[in-house]
Amino acid sequence: MSSLTSLNLELYEIQSKRWPTFGRHIMAQYDESTIIVYQAFKPSIANYARMTWIKPNFAWMMYRSGWATKTNQERILAIRITLQGFNTILSNAVASSYGQVKNIFVSKDDWNLAVKASDVRLQWDPDHDLVGRKLNRRAIQLGIRGKFLEQYSNEWIQNIEDVTEFVKEQHKFVVEEKLDQVMTPFETVYNVPTDISERIG
Repeated sequence: MSSLTSLNLELYEIQSKRWPTFGRHIMAQYDESTIIVYQAFKPSIANYARMTWIKPNFAWMMYRSGWATKTNQERILAIRITLQGFNTILSNAVASSYGQVKNIFVSKDDWNLAVKASDVRLQWDPDHDLVGRKLNRRAIQLGIRGKFLEQYSNEWIQNIEDVTEFVKEQHKFVVEEKLDQVMTPFETVYNVPTDISERIG
């Protein structure tokens, strides 16, 4: 456990052994009504800015932000949103890359039209372990704007927690090569409804 966060934690090396090793999976900490997503900010705006990209996978957020060391990503927020809101985002998402969902659209032109009309983007990117090694498993990130960003900010967010100090605490173990001591938020595969699963690929 860590006194620096209220998130449910488990040793990474223990829980990662239970995770799928390949394929597209939404790894997340969630309960019957809410789910945790992460956003990175620069310090000067971490208290009020709204960023459009959200990521439910903690380890992948650490890879993308360099454990809160990359420019403009020095603060990490854990944001609890409603599952209803999360599913709404997923059900309206259009992949940023045609290759990821070409089996869903009749043609690339149809996909282009869907991208232009949608206020939600999704990307399936290679997941990474604690030291940045690429994994065969894919992680999701979601970009929101327009009415969905408004709903996200004003309706779906239940709680916001700055976990930057927790991130730094765990990163110290990574730097010292004490990977068996690294605690990360407890995550399992989030199984989305079938109709949504077919849409996101």
